[in-house]
Amino acid sequence: MRHFLDFEKPISVLEGKIEELRHMSSDMDINIAEEVSRLQERMTREIKSTYAKLGPWDKVQVARHPDRPKTKMIINQLIDDFTSLSGDRNFKEDHAIIGGLGRFRGQSVVVMGTEKGSSTDERIKRNFGMARPEGYRKARRLMELAENFGLPVLTFVDTAGAYPGRGAEERGQAEAIARSIETCLNLTSPIVSAVVGEGGSGGAIALATGNRVVMYEHAVYSVISPEGCASILWRSSDHARDAAEALRLTAQDMATLGVVDDVVKEPLGAAHRDPQKAIADLGDSIEKQLADLAPLSGDGLVKDRHAKYIALGEKGLA
Repeated sequence: MRHFLDFEKPISVLEGKIEELRHMSSDMDINIAEEVSRLQERMTREIKSTYAKLGPWDKVQVARHPDRPKTKMIINQLIDDFTSLSGDRNFKEDHAIIGGLGRFRGQSVVVMGTEKGSSTDERIKRNFGMARPEGYRKARRLMELAENFGLPVLTFVDTAGAYPGRGAEERGQAEAIARSIETCLNLTSPIVSAVVGEGGSGGAIALATGNRVVMYEHAVYSVISPEGCASILWRSSDHARDAAEALRLTAQDMATLGVVDDVVKEPLGAAHRDPQKAIADLGDSIEKQLADLAPLSGDGLVKDRHAKYIALGEKGLA
């Protein structure tokens, strides 16, 4: 059964009517194709109208939709011969970050990303995509492996942020994130990062400090969640909508600020309505970014990355 967001109620009603008519047709052996076609056209218009006027808070809801493409689904569709690699060689495996070796459209790559999980049990196992220090140390290990073998790195981000629990802090959460960002900045392999759902705080930046960053049209990328921001500024998460407006967290904002290099258009009604097409389009964008980086040497890739993020800082001070 499809999950509808609050602002999709008119779409939900129309889709329910279509399903009801189809059910009547199969039960009563009558042809109601014309009426179904009319309702489908009306629903298409409603979807276009609804998604053309989404506000930042609406986009947060879309980015969190349970049926959006997740890292595991993206790897299954885009990466051939994927071999998962586990553990940080220091403490233990972190299931919130998955990664390994594979082939992206014929090219050997190291791939990794945050995974929220689909079922209740899997979400608990993966800590809802919130990585602990061992996850970021695993990410560093995989990036260094890529550098040793001269392989490009692909990263996929979908997390509300790094896990803030006591155990994570005791094991050096901040240091692990900082080291992961440092590794990203100084890696002599090309890095292409994709924000596919939520890009939350340092937990996202630890994997998204790439030469090129692409982002789904309805994904969000922010230093803090709207609820967290509202709790600090207004002392109440009830102001999350106001916080979302102030944070400038949409893909369009990120493109304007120069944070992302490409905004990947999603299918009509967002990626959760047609995940396979959304993933294929994401793959096309990643392929283009890799091709643009191919002529650069190892030192050139490091300089390119440094220049990208220094320019962001200068722009923010202007």
